[in-house]
Amino acid sequence: MAGAQTFPVRAASSQPASAVTPLAQIKIGRFTVTALSDGYADMPYGYFPSRTPEQVETAAKAQFTARSSGVRFLFNQYLVEDGSSRILIDAGPAGTLGQTGYLPQALVARGLSPDQIDAVIVTHMHQDHLGGLVTGGRRVFPNAEVYVDRRDIAHWTDAGKQAAAPDYLQASFRLSADLVRLYPKLQATQGDHQIARGVSLVDLAGHTPGHIGVRIEDGGQSLIMVSDMLFPVVHPAMGTDVNFLMEADRPAAQAMRARFFPRAAEEGVLIAATHMPFPGLGRIVSDQGRLAWHVADWAYQD
Repeated sequence: MAGAQTFPVRAASSQPASAVTPLAQIKIGRFTVTALSDGYADMPYGYFPSRTPEQVETAAKAQFTARSSGVRFLFNQYLVEDGSSRILIDAGPAGTLGQTGYLPQALVARGLSPDQIDAVIVTHMHQDHLGGLVTGGRRVFPNAEVYVDRRDIAHWTDAGKQAAAPDYLQASFRLSADLVRLYPKLQATQGDHQIARGVSLVDLAGHTPGHIGVRIEDGGQSLIMVSDMLFPVVHPAMGTDVNFLMEADRPAAQAMRARFFPRAAEEGVLIAATHMPFPGLGRIVSDQGRLAWHVADWAYQD
């Protein structure tokens, strides 16, 4: 066509798609929040008590996300920066589960090294949230203050509870012991607690005894990172009563969701969730009386 503009064609990359490091950013007032990923693992359809594996798989098929190996869990971490400090929320499983261990390269893609992180908030002491702090039995974030709820510390360092725990929780006990040993100045909090201006811990106990979320707020904007409050495929559409195999107190976790989901839908609160599809940002919305997960816009913000 006469006068048509032509564009240069780039050669196809020789790297596989899995080599691309995903990053996503949003602004919350003065804060820049960057979603990072340590990778993923597939959870068998039978890992969701109160629903049959067939029911969970059917829901996954309806959402076009079904895999032969189960429900895909992402491991999203969130870097919170305000120009004076860098706070990382969770550190991923670091190769101890599934296809993981990519957080270090995600930080490099952001132009950062672990020694530039000022604080790490551990939302709870399951291996997929703290593993990256103690990879290889070393202190990965040497200059970071680490915040963990004291109820989780008490639970995951209790030898009696470890002895009675099933095999699938043993790694969490071992890694928790490493965390306490390698970070002797661990900041033990409890429940709701402000750790910096605009950064607060939120009590979401149930999934573990000291399960917490993180609220980021500034300039009339806010984001709440809810960690393992909700899971892909099953939440919120299948109901607040759908638990997960590793939940410590299933009735408490269910009650927390029953309070949180309707209120989040009413208020339109922006949510970040560890295991939802990357970047894990969305809202719970009410669609003709049924609750659903609605992915939030994050790119090309004004």
